[in-house]
Amino acid sequence: MNGNNGSNYARLYGVGVGPGAPDLMTLRSVELLSRVDVIAIPRSNKYTKSVAWRIAEPNLPKVDGQERLILDFPMTKDPKVLAPAWDIAFSKIGRRIEAGQEVAFICEGDPLFYSTFNYLKNQAQTRWPGIEIEIIPAVSSFTAVPSVIQTTIADGQERVAVVPASYGLDEIPAILELFDTVLLMKVSSVMPQLVDVLRNCGVLENSVYVSKATMEHEKVVTDLTSIQNDKCDYFSMVVIKQHERSGVLEGAVRG
Repeated sequence: MNGNNGSNYARLYGVGVGPGAPDLMTLRSVELLSRVDVIAIPRSNKYTKSVAWRIAEPNLPKVDGQERLILDFPMTKDPKVLAPAWDIAFSKIGRRIEAGQEVAFICEGDPLFYSTFNYLKNQAQTRWPGIEIEIIPAVSSFTAVPSVIQTTIADGQERVAVVPASYGLDEIPAILELFDTVLLMKVSSVMPQLVDVLRNCGVLENSVYVSKATMEHEKVVTDLTSIQNDKCDYFSMVVIKQHERSGVLEGAVRG
C-alpha cells in the first residue's frame, strides 16, 4: 500500500505494546497490527523470543499474507556493535517499505521512551525521504510500576524524575534533592551500588523494587538490602517516594 503523502514509500508505524500484560495493549495498537503488511519484531538475540512479541501475540489473529519480520538488536552500549546491527535491521525494513508495504515496528512500553524505535525514526527521513511516520502510544513502565504498588506518582506540588540508574549513580543524590518522586530505571546491573547510595541518602526505607510489572512472575521488594547482591531482572525499577510535598491540596502540608 503506497502512502498518500506524496512520497514513494508506504507508511512506517511505531507501535507500543505496553509494559507486559497483553490486556494492557491499546485498542488502536491491536487494530493496526491486525491489518498492516509487516510486523517488525525486535529481539535481543537469536536465542530469545522477542518480549514485545510475547506481549502482542495473544491479541493478534493470523492474517493471510502478513509477514512477521524478526530483527536482532544486541543488548549493548557499544556503537561499534550497534550501528552495523541497526543497518542490517533497518535495511530489511526498508526493502518492505520500498515495495509499498506498511511496516509496524513493535516495542515493549512506549515507542518514544527508551525504545529501539527511536533510532529507526531518527534515520527514517534520511533513508526514505518524505516517508510518513505514525506513533501509537502505550502504557509505559513508569506508570505501570507505581500502579502495581499503588503509589501516587505525583500530586499537588510534587516533582517527578524518571532516571536510568545505570547511567549515573553519582547524580542520584542531587536528583533526590530536587525531586519528590524518583523512578529509577535500568537498575538490574547496579543494585549493589544503588542500595548503598540510597542508604547514604537516607531514603532506603522509602524505596521499593518492582520487576516484571503486570507480567507473570511480577515481584515487589520493599527491603532492598535483601536483594542487594542478587542478579536482578532486566525489567525492573526502583520507586523512591519522599512525600515532602504530597497532600498539599488537602492541606496536609504548606508546600
